[in-house]
Amino acid sequence: MDFLTLFAIYVVVVLTCIALVCKYSGQQQTPFGVLFNALTKVILPWTPAWIQSITQRILHKLFHQRTSMFIYLHILLEGLVYTEFTYEVFGYCRDMDTTLTSLSVPYVLIVVKSCFFYLCINRDPGTITKKGHAGQLQIYPYDKTMFRPGLCCPTCQLVKPARSKHCRVCNRCVQRFDHHCVWVNNCIGAQNTRYFLLYLLCVCAMAADIALLTGDMLLHAVFRSGLLRAQYVDEEGRQQQAGMLFVIQHLFLTFPRIVFMLGFLVFIFLLLASYAMFHFYLALVNQTSNEWYKRRGHVCQHCHPSPGHLCGPPASSQSKRWFYNRGVLTNLREICVPLRPVQKKDN
Repeated sequence: MDFLTLFAIYVVVVLTCIALVCKYSGQQQTPFGVLFNALTKVILPWTPAWIQSITQRILHKLFHQRTSMFIYLHILLEGLVYTEFTYEVFGYCRDMDTTLTSLSVPYVLIVVKSCFFYLCINRDPGTITKKGHAGQLQIYPYDKTMFRPGLCCPTCQLVKPARSKHCRVCNRCVQRFDHHCVWVNNCIGAQNTRYFLLYLLCVCAMAADIALLTGDMLLHAVFRSGLLRAQYVDEEGRQQQAGMLFVIQHLFLTFPRIVFMLGFLVFIFLLLASYAMFHFYLALVNQTSNEWYKRRGHVCQHCHPSPGHLCGPPASSQSKRWFYNRGVLTNLREICVPLRPVQKKDN
């Protein structure tokens, strides 16, 4: 298999993974999502009706109903990366005298990440129930702009507490609703946001650490082989100095799986690091991604809006101080220790 074929497969697989992360991470208004929707509108008129029907049923089942498919996909991708790292990169790193302490960090991170991943999946995000409804109404005051008193959820038939939202995927109202994340098959709300943030942090650390160890191994391979001083004969029979393109092609053909894994990790790290930074910023100002989008006048994605309905005020209002912002330390404490209803003492 020549270099161009391998590189084409590499690009297709990496872009597919990026598409899955961007499109189905729970945030629908990403630049990639806009491009994806635009391409879909162009392709659909040329697609047979029966293919459209089958595709729509599959997509509806995958992305509009609770499913564990993305959890399995997450575990599969993670398993492939760690298998490649363990059976190839680990051995090369040991030959380079990399310390066992450095090589053990990815394995420690995956254990810690798995704990937070499990909590994201199984922890109740803050479901609003009839039993606890009265208390949940007391947790946050209404800002009377984005969240108004007296509004009733048409599905749950309950008055909506401030900062709550009905998730159409889980079919429940969630306290301090952030978004529905298909990668954990759960909503992210008041009770599991802290686990979600720590999970993102661990995934970014895992990708960065394995990428650094892999990149260091490839650099040592280049220096040891003397590729930077090598020469080759081109198609016209002239000797040429090996440049960066030649070195990359040589590494790709010599270590195709390792180079593919490194490129995948770099892409994933850049995407997830940006995504994590966005969510940590929201935590610092005590805002959810749902509220962030609503403040910019985006159409609600998980509630039951009427045609033309906007969830929040226009973008001109975003310069005002956020109603629920209580300062960085208080905001972070609220993430770590979610607010609970005030218990009235019996006389």
